[in-house]
Amino acid sequence: MHVYSFLPFLQTNHSSAFANMSQSTNLCSLIMGFGLWVLLDKESFMVILQESSTVLKIASYILIGVGGLSMLMGFLGCLGAIYEIRCLLGLYFTCLLLILIGQVAAGVLIYFQKDLLNKEMSNIVTQILSNYPGKNSTTEQAWDYIQRTMECCGWSGHMDWHGNAVIVNSSQLLFPCSCQNVSLVEGNSPSDSGFCEAQSLDWPIYNRGCNSSVESWLFANVGVILGVCLGVAVIELLGMILSIGLCKSIHTEDYTKVPKY
Repeated sequence: MHVYSFLPFLQTNHSSAFANMSQSTNLCSLIMGFGLWVLLDKESFMVILQESSTVLKIASYILIGVGGLSMLMGFLGCLGAIYEIRCLLGLYFTCLLLILIGQVAAGVLIYFQKDLLNKEMSNIVTQILSNYPGKNSTTEQAWDYIQRTMECCGWSGHMDWHGNAVIVNSSQLLFPCSCQNVSLVEGNSPSDSGFCEAQSLDWPIYNRGCNSSVESWLFANVGVILGVCLGVAVIELLGMILSIGLCKSIHTEDYTKVPKY
């Protein structure tokens, strides 16, 4: 179906276009909110990447900037739909097109660079584990929480902890408490952070690395992730179709319709 088939409807009723543009504006606010979450979150896996990866910080600033600019374009698009201003509708269409292209490009890049991303993540976690002093900093608390809740140890496995300076230089048999397998421990519950003393060289810990735990979580939730991405793309496409349709239905520019304050 050609886009011009929508023109009779668009010429008589702009409410659906305005509603879709409002939804797109809300979508842009979600993009900016996601960027703020990545930058400011201090209670999840993101805090580990924040303090170790400059790329993530740059990406979060880009998301905030894109989200803020897109919200402005969405507002202008709503004005264009209400007052039938073609240039504002054109700006709105261009903004959505660029966002959609950027999302597709990012998805393709992540898919084809997943091995490189996994290696980079491994280097980041290895550095954190090597410098782990057991003093409950924000990064350490986040990693302890990940190991405890995902029931894993290290990134590739518990061998990642063998480079830790405290464990290597201690005369005791120490291991990270957050790795401790509760089913293998008798008596009191283990500590949530820091180091615990082992009774033998065989640590009572989870054998699975957090890498496989994260992959299992992604595979288990791949349907939700794809559904969200598809929903976002559909909203953007609808906004593009309606904006270009309205733009084509307006035959003359009438800048006197711009509200004056």
